[in-house]
Amino acid sequence: MTSVGPPVVAGLVWLSVLSAPAVALVRPLEQQSGPSAVEGLHRPFDDILDLYVRDGLVYYLALRNERARFDRYVQSLGDVSAGTLSSWPRERQLAYWINAYNAFVLRTVIDHYPIRGKSAEYPANSLRQVPGAFERRTFRAGGRSVTLDAIEQDVVATFNDPRALLALSRGAQGGPRLKSEAFTAERLDAQLETMQSELVTRRELVFVDIANERLSVNPLFSWREEAFANGLAQHAADVYATRSPLERAVLALIEPLLVPNEREYLRNNTFRMAFHDFDWRLNDLTGR
Repeated sequence: MTSVGPPVVAGLVWLSVLSAPAVALVRPLEQQSGPSAVEGLHRPFDDILDLYVRDGLVYYLALRNERARFDRYVQSLGDVSAGTLSSWPRERQLAYWINAYNAFVLRTVIDHYPIRGKSAEYPANSLRQVPGAFERRTFRAGGRSVTLDAIEQDVVATFNDPRALLALSRGAQGGPRLKSEAFTAERLDAQLETMQSELVTRRELVFVDIANERLSVNPLFSWREEAFANGLAQHAADVYATRSPLERAVLALIEPLLVPNEREYLRNNTFRMAFHDFDWRLNDLTGR
């Protein structure tokens, strides 16, 4: 798979590619390579997310009890062959893989819901209580069998847009929030900008702790250090030249979004960056 072209910096901005408007599906998915095939493919997922997701939390019980349409969508992801996928523009491919990852997380949760694990390492309802949820459980997508980790590390990361890693929901309260809409090629850049903007509005992701002279960062960045550093470190301000590649990557992502006093504090370059604990509690809205 070829990767998305390099970012163009104005703060931190990526160019999006304009696509033709979607039209009604008139042929089987396997025979199509244009916008209608992809938009038609993800429209059910868009409806499902709109119905069951609120502020990143999911009505998992309702989704499990009313899963027929969702299961058909998951099946449709597996019906897309490698040849069909490779014929799509890169933005459509990336939207496909982001949606697939998020759908497979939801599928894993409802297949085991309610999760009542016994490992003391994670919360009882955590997706991490499902053995091999990320590294062993396989799904069919793009003409092959893939795990969640494989989609993230071997597919999404190769598009060279680190913002896409922020679009992957891990079924946890500590990560980026699951959107109430599917990702689409036409809106992909704007949707990824939204995920980037969320970094500075939630302490679970990034927190400029001036009182303690610390930049507190989600461990997600350390888990995918290479992808973030390779894609973003070169865009950090010169004042951070002595910082590590990962520190520069985080700063490149967040600095354009900070309020002036936070930006000024970081530019003094006296802070230390630390990773806080990840909240693996299930992002479940049921019963709230």
